[in-house]
Amino acid sequence: MINTNTNTTIHIMALDGIVNVNSLFTLALFLGLAFNPSDPSYTLVDSKSCRASSSMAEYLVTFHVYSFSSFLFSSLIASSLKLAIRNAKDGNNDMEVKHVARVNLKILRIGILASAVGSVSGCVFLMLALVNLVQIKLGILSCWNWYTYSAIGPLVTLAPFALVIYIGVVLHAFTH
Repeated sequence: MINTNTNTTIHIMALDGIVNVNSLFTLALFLGLAFNPSDPSYTLVDSKSCRASSSMAEYLVTFHVYSFSSFLFSSLIASSLKLAIRNAKDGNNDMEVKHVARVNLKILRIGILASAVGSVSGCVFLMLALVNLVQIKLGILSCWNWYTYSAIGPLVTLAPFALVIYIGVVLHAFTH
């Protein structure tokens, strides 16, 4: 199927956006891993019963790694698709059809969908890591600390809401 320069430009811009957002989240992941949760001065909790266990610190690191892997997967897919579109444009030697690229839209859509799945799973794992980080820093959820719930509340409501919107837009773009 033939895709005009305008359409491929839109796809490249969308893929650039995915890579840029994934890069920002990846930076946040490395900043989160820079802290040492086993340091006693790391927590703000006085009560021993409200302190997070070492397994929560293990989950924190695990979710950071899962999130990084998901963002890396998504960015690599998006970058590969961008490269394929640019190669299809540059590889066309016909002077009259200089700005026309032969792009398989089915593969392009599947690639964008795979990249979106990587971004969504990365966001979910990042959210889980942040929930563990808040519990390590402010106290576990079972202690009903107001600060813990006020920190986690917006995270577990706003992020999934934004992900639902993102998934809806991606699915709409995938089907049209």
